[in-house]
Amino acid sequence: MIIFNAKIISKGRVLFENGWVEVLNGKISNIGDGNPPLNDGSNHIDAKGKTLISGFIDAHTHIGIMEDGLDFEGDDCNEQSDPFTPQLRAIDGINPFDYCFKEARKRGITSVVVTPGSANAVGGQMVAIKTYGRCIDDMIIKPIGIKFALGENPKRVYNDRNETPMTRMATVSIIREGLYKAKRYLKDVEDYNKNPEEYDLPEFDIKSEALIPLLKREIKAHFHCHRADDICTAIRICKEFNLDGVIVHGTEGYLISDIIARENIPVICGPIICDRCKPEMKGLDIKNPSELYNQGVKISICTDHSVIPIQYLPTSVLMAIKGGLSYEEGLKSITCNSAEIIGIQNLVGDISVGMDADLQLYDGNPLDIAIEPSLVMIDGNIIQD
Repeated sequence: MIIFNAKIISKGRVLFENGWVEVLNGKISNIGDGNPPLNDGSNHIDAKGKTLISGFIDAHTHIGIMEDGLDFEGDDCNEQSDPFTPQLRAIDGINPFDYCFKEARKRGITSVVVTPGSANAVGGQMVAIKTYGRCIDDMIIKPIGIKFALGENPKRVYNDRNETPMTRMATVSIIREGLYKAKRYLKDVEDYNKNPEEYDLPEFDIKSEALIPLLKREIKAHFHCHRADDICTAIRICKEFNLDGVIVHGTEGYLISDIIARENIPVICGPIICDRCKPEMKGLDIKNPSELYNQGVKISICTDHSVIPIQYLPTSVLMAIKGGLSYEEGLKSITCNSAEIIGIQNLVGDISVGMDADLQLYDGNPLDIAIEPSLVMIDGNIIQD
């Protein structure tokens, strides 16, 4: 299949004013400018007057794990029985039949990160998935990180039960203890593998096992934090344990944007179009993404669905643009930047040869709140919703 006569935007910029993209076996197999090689009888698409862009990516959601229209029965986001649960996996709680996946696709969102909630100091394994499918195992792009939470949420949840953590100090202590245990566990495993005659294999510890890819920097540490001091704490932990860190939310990031830039840690900004629903969000300001970007911080924008319904991801970008972010950086914040921050940039996020054929066509501005894509493609399949 070839989509031709399209204005092609990739990485926030116009790649071709009149270009074409060839799709073969679910991948982008070729791209070009001008007249395409229409040599066979495939179902080619004439996109004259339309804009072709890669599928949008929401880098932080709870879609499918906090189901639409349900309370306890569909809420599998937070395991509030233990504040330290790195062994939990988001994939085991995601319902692909959650109606919000359809709403995501209709707005051109083709990939998302699904994460456990922020009730626990360590919540579990996060996963990047495509938004189309009937079985979660067929939708997985890859596990991308471990969810950590700082600030109000863990202390609020466990304070209500008179259990630890009841302070920010205790939250970080739980994180630090678990990471030190995992480091020692990993060393013991490595020593045994090198010399099984001299060393004993440690007793299996599923929590430490779950943290090994994190300690090896194979996956990232995503820190839920809003306040500036909590952001600094996340940076401190990342430096202490040599973690590949990501700040999630970063609501007061603009207060310390130079520090975040100095430490070269990216920020997933959002939710943006919401109220200041708790004290740690009192500094919410739509200028945050632009302030961070202007200091050299790599940013993406998220909805934190279901805090903000996922279909309002482009609208969130519009608010960031209103706050000073450029249109180009706005588009990048939900395409290539999101892909890079979560570590799937070799598969999705831009239009280039070898990438997954996750594409969308628009009759106007892709961020326009009043329009939806006329075509959405995931892995080369046109989605009919």
